[in-house]
Amino acid sequence: MSNEFVNRRNIQWFPGHMAKTLRLIEANLKNVDVVLQLLDARIPLSSLNPELQRLTASKPRLYVMNKADLADPVLTKAWQAYFRAAGAGCIAISAKQKGSAGQVRSAIEAELRELLEKRAGKGMSGARIRVMVVGIPNVGKSTFINNFAGTTRAKAADKPGVTRGKQWVTVGNYDLLDMPGVLWKKFDSLETATNLAFIGSIKDDILDIEELAMGLVAQMQTVYPDRLAQRYKLSEELVTELGPWELVEAIGRARGMLVSGGEVNTERAAIMLVDEFRASKWGRITLETPPHREEQQDGNEQPSV
Repeated sequence: MSNEFVNRRNIQWFPGHMAKTLRLIEANLKNVDVVLQLLDARIPLSSLNPELQRLTASKPRLYVMNKADLADPVLTKAWQAYFRAAGAGCIAISAKQKGSAGQVRSAIEAELRELLEKRAGKGMSGARIRVMVVGIPNVGKSTFINNFAGTTRAKAADKPGVTRGKQWVTVGNYDLLDMPGVLWKKFDSLETATNLAFIGSIKDDILDIEELAMGLVAQMQTVYPDRLAQRYKLSEELVTELGPWELVEAIGRARGMLVSGGEVNTERAAIMLVDEFRASKWGRITLETPPHREEQQDGNEQPSV
């Protein structure tokens, strides 16, 4: 679903260090056995970076849908089936929860079964497994690595652009190569760009927060109107009938976000709406449903898996 409320030109964000990251990834592929690409379970397809797909095509790949605790569990299962139907390894985790590291280890070893069997045949069964960890900004790579390591090895924050250089992290018989988060130079799909903005993978200070909130509530009006109605104590009928701008105003009024003269402080309401979505205050929400594979081939701009 395209989103007419967000300006495509204002949402491009590709700092110079991201170009450097792509070069680093390409140069270091020869040093790893498998590429682990983290996706955001709320927007699995929008968080699938086509540049990373292109660069890592020659390596075994495992897709890890992180933040599954924030996503719709029914749609998460559907997305796992979608990736697996394409022959790709895919698991869903929350990197903040204990036990997720074991799931990932098992999945890596399943993806590398052929390589590990070859090593065992050569008496190299104890050889280290080298994993490159990649993904878009703010997808939770540092949190994932710290969970995997069982200690703090990488700096983590709820904002994009914290990790700026590659770092090797040794955990048992694993060597993890943590790469900075990276986007791609041009978003062909406005839906992809807005989804990335919704989850915080694009710096908020380059965005119009009121436009972003309008786009977010417009999408929610279509897929989860009941969540907005429950959260902000509005009737579901009102939520579905109002235009997005009027709905932002109604929610701001319901929260008492008024200025002199009884006008709604829409900027404050917009910031609150985006923050509450990101904090999962609206419940477990997924903004994308898996396309039919023939639809993807016929025109979806995102890469095949």
